[in-house]
Amino acid sequence: MFSVSEQTGSGGGLNEYIQHHLTQNTIQLGGGGFHIDTWAVSLILGLFFIAWFGFFARRATAGVPSKGQAFVELILEFIDGQVKDTFHGDRRSITPLALTIFMWVVLMNAMDLLPLDLPGWVVKTTAGAEVAHHTYFRWVPTADLNTTFGLSVVVFFIILYHSMKAKGIGGFGKELLTAPFHAHGAAKIALAPANLLLNLIEYAVKPVSLAMRLFGNMYGGELVFMLIAGLLGGGLLMFVPGVIFNAAWAIFHILIVLLQAFIFMILTVVYIAGAYESH
Repeated sequence: MFSVSEQTGSGGGLNEYIQHHLTQNTIQLGGGGFHIDTWAVSLILGLFFIAWFGFFARRATAGVPSKGQAFVELILEFIDGQVKDTFHGDRRSITPLALTIFMWVVLMNAMDLLPLDLPGWVVKTTAGAEVAHHTYFRWVPTADLNTTFGLSVVVFFIILYHSMKAKGIGGFGKELLTAPFHAHGAAKIALAPANLLLNLIEYAVKPVSLAMRLFGNMYGGELVFMLIAGLLGGGLLMFVPGVIFNAAWAIFHILIVLLQAFIFMILTVVYIAGAYESH
């Protein structure tokens, strides 16, 4: 555990320490910035998930499974059971989607449980304190709003696809104009703008709520780790209290890591199931 001054390279105090850890490693592209740290960690974790589950899927046997295979099967059965309870149609494409969302989000969330100052320590050890002071790396992708909105926007388009698949493009468009306020004749035409507005708001709220819920919880958890490290990371005297507080928060944070991944996954399935229902 480093002191605040060691991490910032100056005597800037807690505020500068937190600001340093909240800064993304950004590449300027065109008129905006690309968060290379978020992209790299997300990609590596996604490939790790594919390799992990693919490895045991190819080696699955009908006999007594290995511990690794049993663990993978346990996760798959849990996800499939949740999908079965929520979605009552053909779930052959829904369960893999739910599994991917759950495991990917769990892995990205779990990065928050790794030592906060490890990237800075690696850079400082290999390149020196001055380079570490000017090097930024946030390795919790779900604490980046770009990640959570990216996931939720993809889910949004999946919901639209299933809505059009279930009702047809014409039926989907008709529902936007005729529900939730049903009427006939001239009243039907008069209520069409209100129905369209309410439906657009309903559809827009889904990705926004998914993104903000996940981002808010992970950003808050990351910030607590920074506060603990910043306040209790100064010198040998504070080492033991720092370890105790970090360990206590990490144990509690495990619940948040898993719960937020489950909520994101189950709401996705609920929204897809709702796409097959008529108002």
